[in-house]
Amino acid sequence: MAEEEVLPTLSTPIASGSTSQTISQDVNHPYFLHSFDAPGFSLVTTPFDGRGFAGWRRSILIVLSAKNKIGFINGVCEEPKPDAQDHPQWSRCNFMVTSWLLNSLSNEIGDSVVYSKSTKVLWNSLEHRFGQTNGAKLYQLQKEISMLVQGNNTIAGYFTTLKKLWDELDSLNSHLVYSCDCICDGKRKVTKFLEDQRIIQFLMGLNDVYSQARGNILMMNPLPGIDFVYSLLFQDENQREIHARSQFNADASSFVVEV
Repeated sequence: MAEEEVLPTLSTPIASGSTSQTISQDVNHPYFLHSFDAPGFSLVTTPFDGRGFAGWRRSILIVLSAKNKIGFINGVCEEPKPDAQDHPQWSRCNFMVTSWLLNSLSNEIGDSVVYSKSTKVLWNSLEHRFGQTNGAKLYQLQKEISMLVQGNNTIAGYFTTLKKLWDELDSLNSHLVYSCDCICDGKRKVTKFLEDQRIIQFLMGLNDVYSQARGNILMMNPLPGIDFVYSLLFQDENQREIHARSQFNADASSFVVEV
């Protein structure tokens, strides 16, 4: 009995003699393109204009991973030899992913990389220009975090803005992640210390109406997690809104009676 043909998967490289039909039918292969994949597709809703590279980069990686095309920017899907039978399929996907990336860039930045030889070259160019950690970016983020206050924002809006800045800061400092595997419990202590620092930052920027809730939280020893702190303040905000509506309805009813 003839052996059953095994279709190539993401972990099984395509041999140069594989047929284009086999590739086009294997939905798990990085060369596979869905019928709705088109050059005009954008990977993000807001094109990258030179600001917030870390967040834009993460969004791109998530979408390309979901589409099984991450190999075209990290070098896993290397270009076959020009005379290889699967070179046309690789070339088609390479141009498709390149088009998606260009549509996800501002016109000015896109024009500077439009002549890149491959998707990987284009991606590396963006990484080298915008992805390097430097003092200016760290200074800007730290300054925004230190100056951020709640103001007219809700608890949810204020916390979301602050967390976005924290996440961007973490992405710039990813090489400083504590990776000790010793038994001294050092990693947990460092993580807890950093979380406590961010809780303090969060509480410092709250409006004065939350002074009592803020004091109650600071009296806790040890400090709870950041998500629990957010939950407490969110509930406090909801209670204030309910009380304000009740007071307004009572005042309105009293006004009607008096009239």
